[in-house]
Amino acid sequence: MRDAPRIVWWIQRLSEIALVCLLGVLLLGDVALAASMRYGQLAVPLIGLLGIGAYLLRRRFRVQGVVLLMAVSVTVSVIAFAFRWRGLPGFAESGALLLLTVGVLRWVRPLRTAVILTLLSMLTLELNSGLRTPDNVAVVWGFMLFVLWAIAMGVGSYLRYQLERREQTVHAVRRAERLELARELHDLVAHHITGIVVQAQAARTVAAQRPDTVVPALDAIAGAGSEALTSMRRLVGVLRAEDDAARNPGVTFHDLRLLVERFATGGPPVAFDIAQGVSEASMAPEVLTTLHRVLQESLTNIRRHAPGTGWVQADLRHAEGGAVLRVRNHRSGSDPRVSRLGGGFGLVGMNERVTAVGGRMFAGPTPDGAWEVRAWFPAPNA
Repeated sequence: MRDAPRIVWWIQRLSEIALVCLLGVLLLGDVALAASMRYGQLAVPLIGLLGIGAYLLRRRFRVQGVVLLMAVSVTVSVIAFAFRWRGLPGFAESGALLLLTVGVLRWVRPLRTAVILTLLSMLTLELNSGLRTPDNVAVVWGFMLFVLWAIAMGVGSYLRYQLERREQTVHAVRRAERLELARELHDLVAHHITGIVVQAQAARTVAAQRPDTVVPALDAIAGAGSEALTSMRRLVGVLRAEDDAARNPGVTFHDLRLLVERFATGGPPVAFDIAQGVSEASMAPEVLTTLHRVLQESLTNIRRHAPGTGWVQADLRHAEGGAVLRVRNHRSGSDPRVSRLGGGFGLVGMNERVTAVGGRMFAGPTPDGAWEVRAWFPAPNA
């Protein structure tokens, strides 16, 4: 698959070479025809050379090239008609104008400009046929050139439709990604704010009995608030960025351990273990990000809905050709006052994230009475 872009590039270059060679053959026909005629037909090969040059430089001078070619072509036709020089429209000249018409319809913005140039190209072809050719063949040449122009217009319109459709799809994908990042912002801030609320409630509870513990609690609250602001600024910056590479926050195993340590500081103890052989290099960046989000959401749900949890067990291990993250909380008891704090997308949001990277998730009670969240992720080459 890594060679696919190079193959496409070569196909494009070879097709362009083939079209230039075709114009060269048509130019030889113009030269042969000019040698057998006089006066006005002698300028036709020169216009063909101009057309080939405009086609070769179309990426830099697309509009200028087609306008110059049409202007010179019409000028020669008017001069030939004024001096009664009869011949045939240039083959290379007409072919180059048709190819440029396809490019104009495909690439020129806005659409109104592309349509105007396309209609002018048709008018140029018909004028060349009507002003240069004898009356007995003018209708035939005019009809043939109109058919070729219609084909070129159809091809250019189809290519423009495909281009705009692709741009709309890319825009929709970017919009969906930004909405997903907005959800990330919501959940990150909810995680930090929940910690602030729980720590503030705990500080208020112990303030009367142990005033010396209030200052560390306030420090923890200030730290959580600072982390919340940092997360907001980072993700809002990502939402505004156009560079796709800037959207990956770069999650590592260190971030997972840091998340667990912060949770354990203001909540029940957590036993977190990463099995030997499980490495960051064996996981795709989006899997690492999703791992972080599942672990964060699981711990946040424990803090919100099961504040009476005795201890939490979390581990990351190899399983079924991939990696599995398990988060279990033991001896939990739900506090309705904390549950009413709400927030997050809960199990549905976690399942969406895991499924999006090709994994699967389970959440529910275990036979030993614990509550478990288990998320499996495939290996990169699976």
